[in-house]
Amino acid sequence: MQPVVEGGKFPAKALPGEGIVVGATAFREGHDQLGVSAVLLDPKGKERQRVRLAAPRGERGMGTDRWEGVLTPSGTGNWSFLIEAWHDRYGTWHHNAEVKVAAGIDVELMLAEGAALLSEAAEDSSRNASDRRTLRMAASMLANPALTDEERLGAGFGADVAAVVDRQPVRELVAVSEQYPLFVERDLAGRGAWYEFFPRSEGAVRDHSTGAWTSGNFRTAAKRLDAVAAMGFDVIYMPPIHPIGVQHRKGPNNTLIAGPHDPGSPWAIGAKEGGHDAIHPDLGTFEDFDAFVARANELGLEVALDLALQAAPDHPWVESNPEWFTTRVDGSIAYAENPPKKYQDIYPLNFDNDPEGLSKEILRIVLLWVSHGVKIFRVDNPHTKPVWFWEWLIAQVNKKAPGVVFLAEAFTRPAMMHALGRAGFQQSYTYFTWRNTKKELETYFNEVSHESAAFFRPNFFVNTPDILTEYLQYGGPAAFKIRAALASTASPLWGVYAGYELYEHVARPGAEEYIDNEKFEYKARDWDAAAESGRTLAPYITRLNAIRHAHPALQDLQNLTVHHSTDDATVVYSKHKTLPDGSKDTIIVVVNVDPHGTRESTVSLDLAALDLDPEDLLHNGGFQVDDLISGETWEWGEYNYVRLDPHIEPAHILSVRRMHQ
Repeated sequence: MQPVVEGGKFPAKALPGEGIVVGATAFREGHDQLGVSAVLLDPKGKERQRVRLAAPRGERGMGTDRWEGVLTPSGTGNWSFLIEAWHDRYGTWHHNAEVKVAAGIDVELMLAEGAALLSEAAEDSSRNASDRRTLRMAASMLANPALTDEERLGAGFGADVAAVVDRQPVRELVAVSEQYPLFVERDLAGRGAWYEFFPRSEGAVRDHSTGAWTSGNFRTAAKRLDAVAAMGFDVIYMPPIHPIGVQHRKGPNNTLIAGPHDPGSPWAIGAKEGGHDAIHPDLGTFEDFDAFVARANELGLEVALDLALQAAPDHPWVESNPEWFTTRVDGSIAYAENPPKKYQDIYPLNFDNDPEGLSKEILRIVLLWVSHGVKIFRVDNPHTKPVWFWEWLIAQVNKKAPGVVFLAEAFTRPAMMHALGRAGFQQSYTYFTWRNTKKELETYFNEVSHESAAFFRPNFFVNTPDILTEYLQYGGPAAFKIRAALASTASPLWGVYAGYELYEHVARPGAEEYIDNEKFEYKARDWDAAAESGRTLAPYITRLNAIRHAHPALQDLQNLTVHHSTDDATVVYSKHKTLPDGSKDTIIVVVNVDPHGTRESTVSLDLAALDLDPEDLLHNGGFQVDDLISGETWEWGEYNYVRLDPHIEPAHILSVRRMHQ
């Protein structure tokens, strides 16, 4: 059964208006036809949608007894679905009559059976009057000996009859599954473009005579929000904004000794000024923070705050609750390590000694920030805390404040990442950052859109303060465009860390991290100069986000289909969605993932995935696609030649026009 998470122990994830692929394995004895339907129930248990399932297209559906379809919840809440399998009386008669009448076997008997079947169906009072008239007329013609056998059979096989029984099949021997939960959350739980920045850097000023910096603050950082909103982002994410520890504070590039003016890592939380429930004095007051949130909301941005459950050595917890940490044999408190990395400025939390007290304190902190307008939390290293804790915390928070979203920063083993999704995390960082070749991308896109989509929502960040891949270090501006095009179209969730639009690509030697990392120092960027010189990716990012907002197909996860190309560096995939009004939105993405060279390829499209009929193509001469990046229009078909120069434009993002009339 699909989507069912651990037998229904955890609800499958969904969004309003999202096409959720439902499926089941269903079979029966004998040769009679089987029908399978999926039924969608709203939070009150009322039926809202009923969909007839069919075998998956292509080889995947051959001989597997697998049935699939799409359900679309319309609002948030605790929805559910069930599967019904049944003897398809009309389908069985249709198949038998088609075979036997053509062979001249039991012709009159088959026509009489059809007439009786449709007459009986016409008496079903649950059918509307028009459908009942259609069935009665067909039954009458089937029973009319004055007509030819072909005319009588044609009446029973007519498109009008097929439409009636498709809407409401003639069923018996109905088997019903149990109901399975489907948790439908607000859009930003699974859709959105994220922008990460350090508020202390926005507006920071350096005195070149002394080398000392004056920190930026919420008031100066708010001035950057207009540009972020103008690029089409939905979420503004900030690293921790709390007081930073002084003991063992890290200096530039993670050096062990900090100078008197070094601000330290925001993730080393806690000092004499307070802990997780306090604001760093350099950033301002709660009043300043509230004003920042209000300004972001005015611009259509939601504020995401980092939730880093760890402490600096001078965090108030170290003195008030030493049992919340791990004490070594020598009496010292264990600091964080991720060999070969060492974080002497951070003490991890230990949930073993006082799980109830520590859990309640964290809940208090989260609800404090929720009361100040924060409805999204990016959780640092959640895989280093107990999964039971996250299941409890997320449930408690959403019980008291429905709609709060948690993003898991869990670059760890798949089993743990998936467990966090089941426990309630609405979205997660992913391995996308390290998937760069055609084969890697195709495999990963299939995994996250089809295999794990019921419980794991991927947020395709292209970079983070901790991650600057070799692909970006050496790929030049083309690499930045390629990764942005892939991330923004393959997943409904994607994100960038500030500086990406300026092509920042210089790494600390021997590491996948930025040189002069902003985690440990201020970074003043001249956004205006970059815009004036044209050396900025901001217009391209703006266009990508505009395309995302304009095309509903890009806002769903499970509708991605990988297509074939003859070139080993040309990735092709599509997203298709049927809208409530019956119109269709189809996007085809073709990307050259080689940032250094031009690639030519023949693209072979799976027409069924695009909801295009090969016969229509044959008679109408193809279909048109509009390139949403370049503005050009081309005539396409099942096979298409593509040439992409990464130094000009590495990607086509094509909107399919419906067939010529």
